[in-house]
Amino acid sequence: MGKKFAVILACFALVLLNFLVSAAEWETCSGIVPMRYRNDKISITDFGGIGDGRTLNTKAFREAIYRIEHLKRRGGTLLYIPPGVFLTESFNLTSHMTLYLARGAVIKATTDTRNWPLVAPLPSYGRGRERPGGRYISFIHGNGLHDVIITGENGTIDGQGEVWWNMWRQRTLPFTRPSLIEFMNSRGIIISNVIFKNSPFWNIHPVYCSNVVIHYVTILAPADSPNTDGIDPDSSTHVCIEDSYISTGDDLVAVKSGWDEYGIAYGHPSQDITIRRVTGSSPFAGIAIGSENSGGVKDVLAEHINLYNMGVGLHLKTNIGRGGFIKNITMSNIYIENARKGIKISADVGDHPDNKFNPNALPIVKDVKIKDVWGKRIQQPGLIRGLKEAPFTGICLSNINLHPSFGPRNSPWECSHVIGAAVQVSPWPCAELTMAVRTGTCSTYS
Repeated sequence: MGKKFAVILACFALVLLNFLVSAAEWETCSGIVPMRYRNDKISITDFGGIGDGRTLNTKAFREAIYRIEHLKRRGGTLLYIPPGVFLTESFNLTSHMTLYLARGAVIKATTDTRNWPLVAPLPSYGRGRERPGGRYISFIHGNGLHDVIITGENGTIDGQGEVWWNMWRQRTLPFTRPSLIEFMNSRGIIISNVIFKNSPFWNIHPVYCSNVVIHYVTILAPADSPNTDGIDPDSSTHVCIEDSYISTGDDLVAVKSGWDEYGIAYGHPSQDITIRRVTGSSPFAGIAIGSENSGGVKDVLAEHINLYNMGVGLHLKTNIGRGGFIKNITMSNIYIENARKGIKISADVGDHPDNKFNPNALPIVKDVKIKDVWGKRIQQPGLIRGLKEAPFTGICLSNINLHPSFGPRNSPWECSHVIGAAVQVSPWPCAELTMAVRTGTCSTYS
């Protein structure tokens, strides 16, 4: 009953959000990838798929996708998943295909981790994100693909992540956990109208990708599930995330670009990222950048965001040894209710993969504009903590009202090693942020 209620609540929140944004403001970037109609259609049942929740359907999925890959029908092929619970091991997608989940369809990951395939660590993470060596392949995976769609009638992809969470908690995890969905080196990807739940690790992870649209999705995981980020664009460009509900155990959306010396060497930034009309809750951050930003992150727009029961509403995070940059970031029209911190921009967040990191690789954080933010029951409105050797510059705050919660735990703004400006901010932020409207990069608050 609780799980059904969570899904109903998620759908209601998304509908409510749709009403809150007027038609005049209803902008979209989803057109960067066209939605394709496939004339050729096959069903998983054509390949022996059985949706009884007990039969293992790995062979059916792999044979169906092999057929799509090798017959190469003009315009691609749609793989239809009918109502039912289709248990399976991990499987790879192919180009020019649509994975379509009907209403009531569930693709469920097996909890038997013994034969889960391993792949090489991502080059921008070097020795491995959680553990040294290989990493478990994502539940649904794609590498070097283009023109791929995952959509349907709000069917469900269930990672059954608890077995993985327990290995992480008990420190018995031999390799980095699998994401639920990962696309590598791919372009022209659409993910829409699907419910994702209980990912072993990050939920949706486009890495080294371009032209990716993720919209009308619901992502669910318990608040205590470790590292179950919602959507993590990573060293990727032209990514559009819109009109979605996310409630997980870690950041709802986190823009990344690799880790310390590995990300610096790989040198592939995340850029041209739009995040719009996302609602959700998490004990960690709502909209985050970093802390793995060593390849650089720039040109990010986040707007019309509604966040509830948060650790931090907006979080830009990096660390000594990261290198890279975070620049040209705009966040606007944000509502935050019940959070430990409203805004946090900090250079002391995140660990290191090994002791090889260069302490002289200092991150650059500049040209960050946060405006039109409203919040209530916020324990601390903001914290901005730069580095003495690399102060944050061009940090511009405008029309921000973050009302405190009642009680003795409320804290004022904290700032250090930051240069910028603040206009119409309540409670008034630190002295480091001047009242001047025109201070270099802070000259525009429109």
